[in-house]
Amino acid sequence: MKILADANIPYVVDCFSSIGDVHVLSGREIKKDVVADADILLVRSITPVFADLLTGSKVRFVATATIGFDHVDVDFLRHNEIGFASAPGSNANSAAEYVVAAILEIAQKHNVTLEGKSIGIIGVGNVGSRVCKKCRALDMEVLLNDPPLYRQTDDPKYLPLQELFNCDFITFHTPLTFEGIDKTFHLADENFFKSLKQDCIFINASRGGVVDSISLEASIKTKRLKAVALDVWENEPNIDTKLLEMVNIGTPHIAGYSYDGKIAGLIMIYKSVCEYFGIKPEHEISDFLPEPQVKTIELSGKIKKEQEIISDTVRKIYNVSQDDANLRLISKEPAKNIVKYFDNLRKNYPVRREFQNTKVILKNVKSALANKLEGIGFKVEKSAK
Repeated sequence: MKILADANIPYVVDCFSSIGDVHVLSGREIKKDVVADADILLVRSITPVFADLLTGSKVRFVATATIGFDHVDVDFLRHNEIGFASAPGSNANSAAEYVVAAILEIAQKHNVTLEGKSIGIIGVGNVGSRVCKKCRALDMEVLLNDPPLYRQTDDPKYLPLQELFNCDFITFHTPLTFEGIDKTFHLADENFFKSLKQDCIFINASRGGVVDSISLEASIKTKRLKAVALDVWENEPNIDTKLLEMVNIGTPHIAGYSYDGKIAGLIMIYKSVCEYFGIKPEHEISDFLPEPQVKTIELSGKIKKEQEIISDTVRKIYNVSQDDANLRLISKEPAKNIVKYFDNLRKNYPVRREFQNTKVILKNVKSALANKLEGIGFKVEKSAK
């Protein structure tokens, strides 16, 4: 079988060679002519997989190594009896860790104490539920909004959107939908931003189109928001560089780009392909994950405040400010190079491991700090020495 794959899926050749002949291309180079004779198509979010790409092709199975699949016309696949798989939850922890890193970074720079602060989480699926758990571990008050989940469960913990407007932080974790009662396109519009409390901190690591960029810019200009962190942008990869200059943290859609998440996504779609074609899988996640760069961190808990210790610890594993600095260099590029620069940041993203791979050894440290570090994902070992 011929397998056509996005070159940005790590180890895709090593893994899928056990199934067929693997050909890799940049995601934006996957066009109708090269798809025509492929049996299996493996993509990430930057490749639109719709009728115009697949009509007349030999493709029998499509998989996206991402948790979202709004870039895939699943109805077309179903009607044409083409198999489909995504990787739900594969990079959810990575995205949740990104939000924690952004919250801590903004809190340090703006002298905000997180304990007791409220955060509204809009969208409580794979990512939002993990953000909820981690923020509660940081002793934040968490308010949840997810209309579909409320209708499914009738659980009063899922609040109407307006009940989140008084939160100190707002973070988005919804899919991008354009119609229906749960339409999320431009959910954060002019009225939304005008309804938020003064000095709210706004984070979007879901989809760029969830936010009306013009309304966001207006809210920043009028200083209604204390700080903004954006990992996703309208019109990616041709992003609004003026908006980038206005936000406090701007990154190139890499919240879910931990190496752990990428490999998990690879294995999930690999096993789905194997199941569909009746092939016995030969690989597991452990075949491709390297040793973490930082295996242990020792902390004494002395001198620094608890939140500062947590922030410093997170930064040793993932420094969101470095991703921000790398994206800001896009302003030095001519307009014609913006798309290429943005894509290259994603294509050549460095290996980033998740907190769970690092053990934090605490020496004579209070239990509260240990619980918080454990709650956001680190392995924790207490030592009296």
